[in-house]
Amino acid sequence: MSEKVLMKGNDAIAEAAIRAGCGAYFGYPITPQNELIAYMARNMLERGRIFIQAESEIAAINMVYGASCAGVRAMTSSSSPGISLKQEGMSYAAGADVPLVLINVVRGGPGLGNIAPAQSDYFQATRGGGHGDYRCIVLAPKSVQECADHTYLAFDLADKYRMPTIVLADGMIGQMIEGVTLPPEKEAPMRGWTVGNMKGREARHITSIELTPEKLESMTVERFARYETVKANEIRYEENGCADADLILVAYGTSARVCLGARMIAKKEGIKLGIFRPVTLWPFPFNALGEIAARGKPLLTVEMSLGQLVEDVKLSAYSAGAKAAIHLLSRSGGMIPSEEEVFAMAKEILKK
Repeated sequence: MSEKVLMKGNDAIAEAAIRAGCGAYFGYPITPQNELIAYMARNMLERGRIFIQAESEIAAINMVYGASCAGVRAMTSSSSPGISLKQEGMSYAAGADVPLVLINVVRGGPGLGNIAPAQSDYFQATRGGGHGDYRCIVLAPKSVQECADHTYLAFDLADKYRMPTIVLADGMIGQMIEGVTLPPEKEAPMRGWTVGNMKGREARHITSIELTPEKLESMTVERFARYETVKANEIRYEENGCADADLILVAYGTSARVCLGARMIAKKEGIKLGIFRPVTLWPFPFNALGEIAARGKPLLTVEMSLGQLVEDVKLSAYSAGAKAAIHLLSRSGGMIPSEEEVFAMAKEILKK
């Protein structure tokens, strides 16, 4: 069994990426993910991998696109405003079916905002982020262990479905230090569709451009059929005490950790709080949460954004025909809800 070590979340992401066979990293510094790029700078070159601090976030995402087209597992990382600059490149990658991994260690916004933890990039991550019809797989870790596990998984999912995959952490998760068991080193898989090594075959063109509307529509429809396969096979979530709960807390990342503390406080007062945590934010576990909502117990969405996750909670309930009341506890600007806040609101909802 692998040894457990103490690591910061950002470092665990970086080491897991290297162990997953990441052959090229391109990035640009921004807080609170700077430890990640620093770790890659220290460790990629000595392992014979490519590391480049690009001149901008825009350059970095396009370098990732190029490296992936050449057959290399490639990754970039940034934080909220830097991620916004990468969105055109993400759309190009999605439109050309190019796999890549993007790490977003979310900070307070909009604009430059601040460097405190936030979850206000939820819409950007789960609704595409750039222009056009496309999706990205989105994984949301709640611990340093999951930072490693989700990053490792992200490379496999990106290759399996030939699509961009995002690990959506927040500043708290990226900066905290916890014990982590790192995954084993593995070789990146061979890709049969890449450019280069043309001897004995026709040239390949990897591009998102298609000037005939009928053909572009057909390509996009085919891509969305693949997304249905992702939905059928890759939805991940975690339930904790939902079966007999008086109220269900719905949260991810740092907010889910806060909810665990609130649940412990409630238990002392005889109140049963369940926790539903989506692990894949896209595809979202609509059916699983809808079944819980159909039981009729109230739901309280806890998020570090002003009403983004709650939209998918409502869709889950409405799709299931559920009449459950849906409440929202939201903080923004880098503020983190406290366990006491969550418990107090749960108590108020239940009038206990």
